[in-house]
Amino acid sequence: MTKVPELFGSMVFGERVMRERLPKDIFKALQNTIKSGNPISSEVADVVANAMKDWAIEKGATHYTHWFQPMTGVTAEKHDSFIQPADGGSVIMNFSGKQLIKGEPDASSFPSGGLRSTFEARGYTAWDPTSYAFVKDSVLYIPTAFISFSGQVLDKKTPLLRSMDTLSKAALRVLKLFGKKPCRVTPSVGPEQEYFLIPRELYKKRPDLIITGRTLFGAKPPKGQELDDHYFGHIKTRVLEYMEDLDTELWKLGIYAKTRHNEVAPAQHELAPIYSTVNIATDHNQLTMAVMRKVAKKHDLVCLLHEKPFAGVNGSGKHNNWSISTSDGENLLEPGKDLKNNLQFMLFLTAIIKAVDEHQDLLRLSVASAGNDHRLGANEAPPAIISMFLGDEITDLLETLASGKEYSNHVGNKLSTGVESVPVIYEDTTDRNRTSPFAFTGNKFEFRSLGSALNIACPNIMINAAVADALNAFADVLEKEKAADFKKAAIELIKKEYVAHRRIVFNGDNYAEAWREEAEKRGLLNLKSTPEALSYYDRPENVELFKRLKIYTDEEVRARKDILLENYCKVINIEALTMCEIALKQILPAATQFTTMLAENIINLKSLGMETTAQKDILENVSKLITAAYGAQQRLSDVQLAVKNESDLQTEANLCYSQVFAAMQELRTFCDRLETLLPKNMWPFPTYGDLLLYV
Repeated sequence: MTKVPELFGSMVFGERVMRERLPKDIFKALQNTIKSGNPISSEVADVVANAMKDWAIEKGATHYTHWFQPMTGVTAEKHDSFIQPADGGSVIMNFSGKQLIKGEPDASSFPSGGLRSTFEARGYTAWDPTSYAFVKDSVLYIPTAFISFSGQVLDKKTPLLRSMDTLSKAALRVLKLFGKKPCRVTPSVGPEQEYFLIPRELYKKRPDLIITGRTLFGAKPPKGQELDDHYFGHIKTRVLEYMEDLDTELWKLGIYAKTRHNEVAPAQHELAPIYSTVNIATDHNQLTMAVMRKVAKKHDLVCLLHEKPFAGVNGSGKHNNWSISTSDGENLLEPGKDLKNNLQFMLFLTAIIKAVDEHQDLLRLSVASAGNDHRLGANEAPPAIISMFLGDEITDLLETLASGKEYSNHVGNKLSTGVESVPVIYEDTTDRNRTSPFAFTGNKFEFRSLGSALNIACPNIMINAAVADALNAFADVLEKEKAADFKKAAIELIKKEYVAHRRIVFNGDNYAEAWREEAEKRGLLNLKSTPEALSYYDRPENVELFKRLKIYTDEEVRARKDILLENYCKVINIEALTMCEIALKQILPAATQFTTMLAENIINLKSLGMETTAQKDILENVSKLITAAYGAQQRLSDVQLAVKNESDLQTEANLCYSQVFAAMQELRTFCDRLETLLPKNMWPFPTYGDLLLYV
């Protein structure tokens, strides 16, 4: 195997390649654009494009694509070859700066939430030079933003880049008060990606998995995750071989794949990368999910990224580890060794507390989806209530500040195993809280509510926007103070804002019913479903926030709400139709065939004078369940059709949650009970035991 340092980034047109292939002045100009956000000239773009094309061809590329992230939740691409006609019927390979900077895909068929009509087809992609181009499958991929002919945002990258600029400007205002003048402040993210691996031959026999990404039917197997023996357990050979190939492919693409392990549920695993700038991390996570699926095929496996592919065992999330750092390399969420006197850290921390409390709704709706509704609040993921974990040390400091009492530093105790050969270690000043939606974990915040299939752009847009708004509010207050009074004013501001927003801080068990009751007393939101959460998107105060920070226009906010509501309704509708079809065409016929066999068996046994009590009981139970399942299928079909005809999107989404989903659960209950009674060879598709335990 090639050495990892040589392999890493070998398919990326990154800084090392640029330095080697670009003239010094062009390289310097491009780096200035990447690091400071300055515009790039057409002359620089032409030189970069030619060098990028030559490098890509050497890597086997014949085509290029502007790779973008429309509101579908997945990436999009259109491949154009490098060929250009030449004399004598020949071709040359050409790629200009104009082609690098700007593309023109058809914008009519992507979700726009009413921003564009179908006949208004023109849209533009614009190169994002801060995210490196790469070669994959003989194609040069160029990360780009996507906008309409009239400049409206049609993607997830553009508002993310805007939110980064907004956060940087706000943070620089505050840092200036501390006498610091970095060029830029940048949010970084490390998204931990959970997933399931199942055998491909079994996947092909499950139409629900193929169509919806999750199992719509399935009785609980005799063994699930009860023994806690899969979490961090020995990795099976077949899975390890997959992980090794996955690491290799990701490393080639410059993705910092770092940690791999078994997760809680059988057949569930996790991949965690090292942190990257948030827009690069977003691109890398989208790319990671695509590569995960592709590599799985090579091993006759299927990688499932749905948030809840199997009922009764843990679903899959994507923990969003967020921090902010200066261009000078300072992590603004690093408490340091003298927490009590780290005024800068405490000010930024308090701003984040304010941000999370004031914008609970935006954080909650940023992770809302039909799939994630199955996870949140199910004792496997944080509840739908947004709260923050700070740990004992930081909470104690804030509480003593608020009360005016003297604070005493926490000292980490020695921890000894009692074994002389094992070194003594020191405990951290605070524990970790895996039940918290938004937990401080030492020098970053872990937003744990994201579903595994989610594009991380939206949650990070919301975090960036909320924190930028709080920092601007702090700067507005503190910039009026004289330098000599700054420290006192900053401490008073921290006290005031912490007291105003301390309700959002909870260091206990977020799974406990007592917390739900306490959260309600504190006035925290509990938006249990996607439709309920999305109803907050276009509230006047949220529209005003996005407009003030220049992230979205009011039309773009409402368009995004409509796109997400429509997607939710379509997902539920597809699942309902799939359930009806599987129940009618596979489950009920199999059950009916079993009853026929049982009836014939009873007749034959009776003719021989043998006992048939057990067979009659089974026949009666199966027959009753067939009747119940058929009735449930009819009710689901009726309610699905009625709800689909609703003209108002919010109403349709509300009814999808309250009526269609409830009818789906009813049908599933009867069909899953049938599975427990039918012989294995008569059940029409692989069971949970087959899918989860035989990888």
